[in-house]
Amino acid sequence: MATSITLTDRAADRIRQIIAADPGKRHFRVTVLGGGCSGFQYDFALDDSRNDDDLAVEKNGVTVVVDQTSLVYMEGAEIDYVDDLIGASFKISNPQATASCGCGTSFSI
Repeated sequence: MATSITLTDRAADRIRQIIAADPGKRHFRVTVLGGGCSGFQYDFALDDSRNDDDLAVEKNGVTVVVDQTSLVYMEGAEIDYVDDLIGASFKISNPQATASCGCGTSFSI
């Protein structure tokens, strides 16, 4: 199955900064969990290992890993980092999401 998840330069730069502050971690993991105000929510964490079946997206020297279950909900998504008047956060533009909450971390399919 061909899976396409992309990472913007801004997201890669911010992930590099986060990982530099925790040298024991090598990967930035994105997971889809049940819950949130719209049904599903994204979870972001640093990880020191990678599972054999994880999708690894590499850009500008950083690696984002996504597990197989989460991939089902994220096909075609773009991971970005925004810093605006509302605040700074990772934002995922997910073409599979039919609705999302105002904070951008919760969605429904």
